[in-house]
Amino acid sequence: MRVSGPAILVAGGAGYIGAHTCLRLAEAGYLPVTLDNLATGHREAVKWGPLAVGDIRDVETVRSLVRRHDVKAAIHFAAYSLVAESVANPVKYFDNNVGAGSLFLGALVDAGVEAVVFSSTASVYGVPARSPVVEDDAKAPINPYGASKLAVEGLLGALAAAGRLRHTSLRYFNAAGAAESGEIGEAHDPETHLIPNLLAAARPGAKPMTLFGSDYPTPDGTAVRDYVHVVDLADVHILALRRLLEGGDSQAWNVGSGEGASNRQVLTAAERVLGRPIPHTVGPRRAGDPPALVADPSRLKAALGWAPKLSDLDTIIATAARWHGVIPSSPTTSHP
Repeated sequence: MRVSGPAILVAGGAGYIGAHTCLRLAEAGYLPVTLDNLATGHREAVKWGPLAVGDIRDVETVRSLVRRHDVKAAIHFAAYSLVAESVANPVKYFDNNVGAGSLFLGALVDAGVEAVVFSSTASVYGVPARSPVVEDDAKAPINPYGASKLAVEGLLGALAAAGRLRHTSLRYFNAAGAAESGEIGEAHDPETHLIPNLLAAARPGAKPMTLFGSDYPTPDGTAVRDYVHVVDLADVHILALRRLLEGGDSQAWNVGSGEGASNRQVLTAAERVLGRPIPHTVGPRRAGDPPALVADPSRLKAALGWAPKLSDLDTIIATAARWHGVIPSSPTTSHP
């Protein structure tokens, strides 16, 4: 891939969404420079630019990378993101997501970087009063993970008001799926996301997976989420980055498909794609999980001209299933 654009510092570029975004950055002509401590990321997922193994708390490393690669902007993915763990250990989440994130943003400002795209979350809305959610709706997180992301959004707002750093905060709904090429996919440890757990349960001899909660105030009693394909999500980062590099102002936008699917609907779709039943049980609700989160992404679409191309459930599940080896890869794809 030919580099025709500037270097972009990608904090957390060895993670799931970060690696897919690095792939799309490289395809768009940028040089993704990954900074990742590999606590949850994967060295083998960094394929499209240099990897600096280090922590975002290390401000001199951040400044050095900016100088060495003439970095013009950054994308900040580096954070802990397990809702249940954040409920059990809130100090860990505020220390890392807010404390380390503040040091990272400060180092970017000191190094002269003027634009950053921030990986935020729909969890900032808590239990929304309406669905779909729009950006102006109340921010009232019900778990420390969402609260930590909202705190970083607050810092970014303050930096923008001071004229120090323009930003785009992208409030993700549920990222899922894998690269169509099969080069990278979703691999968390522990895995808490519904679709990869359904695919794991579909393997011969595997333990049944658990649907958490059957008594939510939703049509079928299971939680409803908005699923967006990880490649569609990665494309939003490229568009938001380009807008900032061209002088765009600071914004916060929802990133989702605009369609809700219940856990049972996702299960049914996975069984349809795989062509067989998936063993499962039903358990109690998980702490910190709201009943429903569905995006209204109309502002994002209008500002960036973005529309999801791969975010229907069958495509999301099929790309993930090929990467996980649950269904055969197409002739042009291969599992790493």
